[in-house]
Amino acid sequence: MSDSWEQAAARVDAVFPTRELAELLADWCLGVAGGQRVVVRSTALATPLMVALQESVLAREAWPTLEVELPGQAASFYRHARDSQLDDFDDLAMATAKSLDAVVSIQAPYAVHELADTDPARIARAARGRRPVRERMLKKRWCSTLWPTPAGATLAGMELEEFAGFVASAMFLDRPDPAAAWQQLGRFQAGLVERLARVRELRILAPGTDLTVEVKGRSWVNSDGQRNMPSGEVFTGPLEASAEGHVAFTIPSSPSGVEVTGVELVFRGGEVVESRAASGGEYLRRALATDEGARRLGEIGIGTNFGIDRPVGAILFDEKIGGTVHLALGRSYPETGGRNESALHWDLICDLRSGGRLLADGEDLLVDGRFT
Repeated sequence: MSDSWEQAAARVDAVFPTRELAELLADWCLGVAGGQRVVVRSTALATPLMVALQESVLAREAWPTLEVELPGQAASFYRHARDSQLDDFDDLAMATAKSLDAVVSIQAPYAVHELADTDPARIARAARGRRPVRERMLKKRWCSTLWPTPAGATLAGMELEEFAGFVASAMFLDRPDPAAAWQQLGRFQAGLVERLARVRELRILAPGTDLTVEVKGRSWVNSDGQRNMPSGEVFTGPLEASAEGHVAFTIPSSPSGVEVTGVELVFRGGEVVESRAASGGEYLRRALATDEGARRLGEIGIGTNFGIDRPVGAILFDEKIGGTVHLALGRSYPETGGRNESALHWDLICDLRSGGRLLADGEDLLVDGRFT
């Protein structure tokens, strides 16, 4: 018999450094200050962390608002929303986006593939409709993180307590001073950013992959845990018309709870001209049809977190695996100089740890997943 959500949350809370994560989120990730409005979003499974974070926000004399998603809520919305409700957004959602100072989204799924039976076209349509709200939210201080749940543990192929330990380690919560550990990684990534700032072209070589992108003139971002927790990557937005070649993504992806594996893409002039997937092909096709920008790359990122040594089915973790490269279809981040606009932002991962290379202007940067 499976645990109730209360029992599952209590099992994790008994072994997980909940208070330490709440403090790390409030200080290092969000920089909460007195008088600010902080929104905390998750499911009931993350109740221990949401309550602990509420206490951390209150201790800083700021105002917390907790938004809890119920089991089946998302699937029910996509199933019953009328066309006008998919193509638009609630005025209250925009008012919240305008008034808040910081928001933290805590991934804590109830089910392994919660939206597997949901029409991908409706998900894409709703993403287009809510784009103004999302763009407004991204202008504020924000952070995404994860709370271990039975569904997440199943997806990772671990027992719940083992998964909780894995998550804590990936967030450096097993270190004496987690924030100092993130600062140390940030310094390493700063050197990597300095090296990449002089690069014109990147080339990815791996089984089934030979892809080049141009990054000249674009800014690289040092992602050191202040936007994603865990983090461990540097990224930029490639020139929109530069991607040439083919790429095979060997690590599965589960966007919106839909399992997609064996994705292969061919690029010409920066645009996807051929696509296939071993599973989830319909989702891939619908995603590429989201809008005009969905067939172009909005991001190239390099994973640097060697504490994440295996994929767990959560892109928040998998794209940070040390020695991997990820490419995002769709929306670019304006701070990189990227100009691609889309309601889609889908990260796909190319594993270079076994027979792969990343070259920067013809010189090896990563070989078999290790920095040269």
